Amino acid sequence: MILKIPFLFDINPIKTLIKMQVYHNPRCGKSRNCLAYLEQNKIEFETIKYLEQPPTKDQIIDLLKMLDMSPLDLVRKKEKIWIEKCKNQPLTNDDVITAMVDNPILIERPIIIKGGKATIARDIESIQKIA
Repeated sequence: MILKIPFLFDINPIKTLIKMQVYHNPRCGKSRNCLAYLEQNKIEFETIKYLEQPPTKDQIIDLLKMLDMSPLDLVRKKEKIWIEKCKNQPLTNDDVITAMVDNPILIERPIIIKGGKATIARDIESIQKIA
C-alpha cells in the first residue's frame, strides 16, 4: 500500500538555494534598517561591506544591468567628493562608473541582489519586492 502525503510547504529548491546579498554601509541608517528588517524576518543574506571590499568595474556594470539603471542614477550626488570633482562635468557612463570604482562612497545604498535581480532598498516596500 502506498500512502500519498500532500506537501504542506511550497518549496522551490532553486529559490531556496539563492542567497541574498546586501551591499551595506554600516554608517548609513537606511542600510542598517534594511539589515534589521531582513534579520527580524529571518531572511538569510550575505553582507557585502562595499566600502571595505569595493566592487570592480565589471561588478558595477553587472549591478547596473540587474538594477536596470544608468550609472548616473546609481550615484549619490550629494556626496562631497561628487560635488567637488564630478558635478557639472561632461562625464561619460564609463567616467561615472570609474568614479564609483575609485570612490565607492558614491554608490547608492543599500543594494539587495537576489536571483539575478537587484534593487536599491531604501524602504520596506523595495526590500519586500525582492526578498
